[in-house]
Order: sequence, then C-alpha cells, then structure tokens
Amino acid sequence: MAISTLTRLPPFATSPLSSALFFRHFGKTTIFTVATKNKCQPLSFKSMASSQDNKITAPFGSWKSPITADVVSGSSKRLGGTAVDPQGNLFWLESRPSESGRVVLVKEASKAGDEPIDITPPEFAVRTLAQEYGGGAFRISGDTVIFSNYKDQRLYKQSITSKDSCAVPITPDYGGPVISYADGIFDSRFNRFITVMEDRRVSSINSTTTITAVSLDDGNIQEPKVLVSGNDFYAFPRLDPKGERIAWIEWSHPNMPWDKSELWVGHISETGDVYNCVRVAGYDSNIVESPTEPKWSPTGELFFITDRKNGFWNLHKWVEAKNEVLPLYPLNAEFARPLWVFGMNSYEFIKSEAGKALIACTYRQNGKSYLGILDDVQGSFSLLDIPFTDIDNITSWNNYLYVEGASAIQPSSVAKVTLDGHKLNLVDFKIVWSSSSDCLKYESYFSRPELIEFPTEVPGQNAYAYYYPPTNPLYQASQEEKPPLLLKSHGGPTDETRGILNLSIQYWTSRGWAFVDVNYGGSTGYGREFRERLLGRWGIVDVDDCCSCARFLLENGKADKERLCITGGSAGGYTTLAALAFRDTFKAGASLYGVADLSLLRAETHKFESRYLDKLVGDEKAYFERSPINFVDKFSCPIILFQGLEDKVVPPDQARKIYKALKEKGLPVALVEYEGEQHGFRKAENIKFTIEQQMVFFARLIGRFDVADPITPIKIDNFDEH
Repeated sequence: MAISTLTRLPPFATSPLSSALFFRHFGKTTIFTVATKNKCQPLSFKSMASSQDNKITAPFGSWKSPITADVVSGSSKRLGGTAVDPQGNLFWLESRPSESGRVVLVKEASKAGDEPIDITPPEFAVRTLAQEYGGGAFRISGDTVIFSNYKDQRLYKQSITSKDSCAVPITPDYGGPVISYADGIFDSRFNRFITVMEDRRVSSINSTTTITAVSLDDGNIQEPKVLVSGNDFYAFPRLDPKGERIAWIEWSHPNMPWDKSELWVGHISETGDVYNCVRVAGYDSNIVESPTEPKWSPTGELFFITDRKNGFWNLHKWVEAKNEVLPLYPLNAEFARPLWVFGMNSYEFIKSEAGKALIACTYRQNGKSYLGILDDVQGSFSLLDIPFTDIDNITSWNNYLYVEGASAIQPSSVAKVTLDGHKLNLVDFKIVWSSSSDCLKYESYFSRPELIEFPTEVPGQNAYAYYYPPTNPLYQASQEEKPPLLLKSHGGPTDETRGILNLSIQYWTSRGWAFVDVNYGGSTGYGREFRERLLGRWGIVDVDDCCSCARFLLENGKADKERLCITGGSAGGYTTLAALAFRDTFKAGASLYGVADLSLLRAETHKFESRYLDKLVGDEKAYFERSPINFVDKFSCPIILFQGLEDKVVPPDQARKIYKALKEKGLPVALVEYEGEQHGFRKAENIKFTIEQQMVFFARLIGRFDVADPITPIKIDNFDEH
C-alpha cells in the first residue's frame, strides 16, 4: 500500500560540498564521523551546534518556527513526470494542493522572467486511476499531447503549441470513470496510441488489464483495439524505432511486479496486430527476476533492467540473434524502483557529438542516488557530480538532461543538467522547477538527516533510517531534557524512505522534536535479499525494526523514553497500529489511512494489491494474529486516525473499526475523515489540518509542553470532558 503519488522517495542526503554526520553501531561501540567531500574526521558525541549563548531556552516541542502548517501544505506540489518536445521545450506535470490537488501539464517559460504556461485547460486535470496509483498519465509527440482526464478517465488529444487549445476526447464515453489508461506511446505507423487499459466495468475489485490501441483519426472515436491480453497486469508497452516490434512487461497473481515479472517482445503485422511473441526474460524457473523498464535504442536494440543473479536491478541488453541477455554494468546497486506507478524512466539513450551511443542513467546504492553516463561497449561508467542525492526520472534532449531529484536542502525539483560534447562531463546544473521555490529562506531551521545503520532483532542483520535532530537557530532546550521522538514508518511496504528535504519533517524538528524515518527490512533500495526479509513476516520484521531503531536512539541519548511516538500512512499506518498493539515501545501514535484488519483489506482492496498480502502475511492464522483489530485489549496508549472517504486501497471501514473498538475500550482516540480524499491527501487544507492535529494530539497526551502555534484541537474521545 504505497501512498498515492503522481509518479509516489545516501550515506548522507545532502549537497556533495556540505558536511555530514554519520553514526553507526558496532556492538556496544558507537562511532561518529564527520564526512566532507574529501575526508572523514572523528567527532565527539557532543553537540555540533554553534554557540548557544544567544538562544532562548525552552522545552523541546514548544519552540516557535516559521515553517508553519500553511507553509508545509503550500509546498506539497507533486511532480508527475517530465517531457521535452522536438523544439527542446520542457513540460512537466504538477499537482497543486491549492487547487484541491488538481494536476496540470505545464510548459516552461519561453524566455527568462516569464511565467510558465499551463497547457491543461481549467476544466481538466491530468491524472489516471489505473491500478489506483496511476502514473504515466500523459505523452507528448510533435506538437500533440495525449492525456488521461481525472474526472471521466477518458483519453484526450490536445495541441501544445497554443495556451488556449481545446482538448478533444479520443476514447469512448462509458458513462463514468470505469476505464483508465496509462503508460501510452504514439504509433505513427498506424496513427494510433498504444496504451495499458484497465477495465472496471464488470468489477472494480477484479478489473481486466490489456494493452490496447486507440485510433487518432480525427472525429472518429472507436472502441480501443486489444493487442495483448490474457495476463493479470501489463506495463511499459514500447515500440522499436520502425514500429515493427513491441516490448512490454507483464505479471500475474500472486506476484507483485518486483517479485516476478516477464519481458515479452512481439512483432506487429501489416494490419497492426501483435504476433510471433517471444519471452525475453522471466521465463526460466531457475532464475528469479523481475524485469522492468524495457526500451529500444535508436538502432533497434532492446535494453531493460532486471535483478537476475546479483539481486539488484541492473541494466541488461537482449541479443536477439542469439536470444541471449547480457548485463551491461553489474553493480550491487538499484538502477530502477519498484513498479508502484506507471511511466518510470530511469535511463535515456544519448549520443555524443562524435556519434557515440551512450546511456544516461541513475542508480541508488547505500541510501544515495548517483547520476552518470554508461558506455555499454566499453563497460565504463562516468559519474556526474550533481547536488542531488536522490534521483527519480530522467528526460534528455541534445546536450541536456532533465533530472527529477532532491537533497537534504533541496526539495523535489527538476534540474537542467548541461553536458559537454563528449556527453561525459558536467558543464552546468540549474534548477528549473521546484515543489517549493521559496523554501530555502528557512534553511537555518533545516535539520539535516543523518543516516543511521542499527542492529535488528536478527543477529548479524542491520536496517537503516534517517535521523533528524531538533534544530532551531533561536531555541535550545535545557541540557537535562531529551527531545520527544516521532518515528515514521513508510508506506508500501515495498518502498523506501529517502533523506531529502521534506517540510513536513522540518515542521516537527524546528519545533524541538527529533524525527526518524525508517527503512525497515522489506524496504527497497538495498537489493532483493533485504526486500524479501518481509515475505511472510509483515507485521513482525517491520515492527521489530521500528522498535529496534527507537531503542538504538534511546541508547545513544537521542530521545526521551516517555515521549516516543510513531506515525505512518497506508502500510506505514499498519506498522504503526501493529507496533502499538503488539509492543510497548511507543507512548502514542497516528495512523493515516492505515490497515487494522488484514483479512478485510484482502477482501476489499483493488486488484493490483489483492494478492500482495498472500506473500507478506501467509496463512489464515497469521492474518488473524497480525491484525491489530483482533487484539484491542493489547492497546494501551492514545491514537489519532486520519482517513479519506474515497480511498479504494484501504477503505474507510478500516479506520472506523479500530476507532470504535478503541473508543469502547476507553483509550484516548480521535478519528478525522476527509470528504473527497483518496489514498493520500491532496488538498492543502487537509494536509494542514492533519499535521497540526497530530502535533497538538501528541502535545496534549504525552508532550509535557505547550505548542507555540494557535491550533484548535479536535475532541479526543475518552480524554476531553463532555
């Protein structure tokens, strides 16, 4: 259950030029190191803060901060992908909390000083609900964009050359948003658009997914033509340069795409049908792999990413003549991410001025992202030193790469990376889009994440987290006081938290909270073996690792034992509830659209995740024993719940059941429900309300401090007087 994003993020996540604090635990010894670009130096355990003489002494949690909930909610623009037209104009997809989460395609300003141009007409929003998490909602070719419209889920065609151009539907009207499209590509050979189609007309829980072709003939809306069908799920339909072959990824229940998937290639006949199909990867029972992101080179060679042999997603090439798969640059690093959303683009083909074919790509290793240029002929990799420590998608044009990324001091952004003629060296790095363009004015309040590696319950196994210490240039606490700690468990659970600038975290740390974001066993970014720690043990490994992380911080004097809190959304909400039910580490918790009843989730969730739990949980006994709703008697501390009423991934009944049970038990509990919200909150007013109510809830129940902000608390059952 990943938190819904448009796309849905290091030894130390910060600029390569800045310093960083690492601390790792070896038995009973904790070693602290300051790392700079060129050297490492030992550091004492004492605070590295500058002189405290001029600071106001006040309790942790009570500090005043300019990073308000309004600032957080206003900075929550999300990026849904980038594209470049033939003239080199950059386009991006952004969601806007100030417009109730509306998603708009935007064109970069034509000249410096001008404002970017909204391409999407006001009555439209570019968002697909395919597999609920969406992604891949638009595609540009020439002067035309094809996009999915959120309200009716139909595909529309629009010119991108004019701000006021009309959007024209190209798929039938089925009387409602019952068919969704994603991850489409243009097929100029037959003047059509090839796309993944999810059909929910018969069943919203057991939908049918196919690869289809949509005619682009003007004024002639036709029923989409099915090209590939028969399996449960499809992604990444990709045509070769001549339009004669198509590659795609498919997988079937009970697998998720990162468990086991298949790469296929088919030929396209003179009538536009797919025939003579061959399975390129994923067919050998002796090789466990999950191929992803197939792409044809300009010369017609098929490349893709898979995790065969070393358990890490690496780049590979298919030698068609021999039906052989060759690794390009084996490395214990992840060149791809789990397929939660459509439309990921982790690498691009580029060409030097001398005509040499190269691959621009990104990989992630030990918690840090790297950008570089791969020469697959020589097997060499040239790193590009850019400030981003976290990278998602890449788009290319001529001498430029447009890179989606972030760092500890840079929020989610798009950077224009200029390369030299050889395409091997960095010439310039410039931010062209930011999710929060004015956030750097708060930089003195930013808490820098510290990557920690901590021991787990399993001897010899460690897990990872990013620790953010309380940071405020105007305040300090007394030397005797330890800060309250908020531990976050990420969603997925097959996902990864990343040490990047997130103002919702800075909201807490700038007020005097310590914050830790955990990558428990089962998270991505550390290879298949680490990812599969959670198989059959969801609700055990993740909970144990979160508790182990909290204990590790307590042992190192980083938090107050009596003020440990836990929060999480979706699968992280489940870990939160499970930790509160089955362990006694935390004193309060907040669950955002979290899971309380595993059996109910299995019965009610959408098709994409309907068999996910089979591998994560196990037999019926495990479903019962790991569902917090069945053990309300074990809860002993306050909980606040937040839920979107249109959530189809974790339906509202989950939050309502646990709320009712805890209320009847007599524990302090509160439930907040949002009309019009789905899986993950998109409206600015709801983002603001959620973070403020968490803060004041914890402050009132376990904080021992007064919140500096004027927040009106909601009623807490079994706590507030009637």
